[in-house]
Amino acid sequence: MGSLTGAVALVTGASRGVGKGVALGLAEAGATVYITGRTKEGSGTSLQSTCISAEELGGRCILIECDHANDSASEAAIALVTDTDGCIDLLVNSAWGGYENMVENDTFTFAQPFWEQPIWRWDAMFTTGLRATFVCSRSAAAHMVARQSGLIVNISSFAGKRYELNVMYGTVKSATDRLTADMALELAPHGVAAVSMYPGLVRTESVVASGFFDLANSESPQFIGRAIAHLFQDPKIQEKNGQVVVAAELAIEYGFTDVDGKQPAVLTA
Repeated sequence: MGSLTGAVALVTGASRGVGKGVALGLAEAGATVYITGRTKEGSGTSLQSTCISAEELGGRCILIECDHANDSASEAAIALVTDTDGCIDLLVNSAWGGYENMVENDTFTFAQPFWEQPIWRWDAMFTTGLRATFVCSRSAAAHMVARQSGLIVNISSFAGKRYELNVMYGTVKSATDRLTADMALELAPHGVAAVSMYPGLVRTESVVASGFFDLANSESPQFIGRAIAHLFQDPKIQEKNGQVVVAAELAIEYGFTDVDGKQPAVLTA
């Protein structure tokens, strides 16, 4: 992997899960990584824990306590990055709601039919997920366009292309892909790119704790960070502008592996 020394990135929702893994993958490449989340301190799932791990890997990490359900807080996070470092080169929208309480009253409710789904899950996915992606992208894009460079990565899912677990999940991921594609059209003339990133099955805290998934062909959260680090350094990134990119396919294209030295098999839609 080439060096990301000098690159400034913001990863939203990085106190746990995919967001934490992305931050670690970018730090491993030497980037300055700003991370957001609601949990500043604690053990395991906290911004502080992510920062400690990121700096151990050689990156510079700055935590920002932020609830992305609040538009003003999202905008303030972008402003803090640009005011402090003078730029934002890479934005990874990983903040996400809807995985909270996947198991309720000993029942795995995430896979229930839509008429049995709790309404809070819809609100969590569309507010903390899709809306926050738009708000953060809107704020970051203004700075990237002014500098005529930058990359926005929106974490999405194969659920955007096929039915996967529940109706709400597919709906919000499809919307994320369309948002990305349309943003890319407007960004392209300014030298800025936007892509949707599809992980495979990721061994996040929630996925592992649920006990519901077969993890035989799963990916570490840091694998996604490695994929984004390589993508950011691709001199032909504009060829992927507006597209869905799959982390496992990028591993084959760029020749990198997961933390265990393996390349996960590519899932298809």
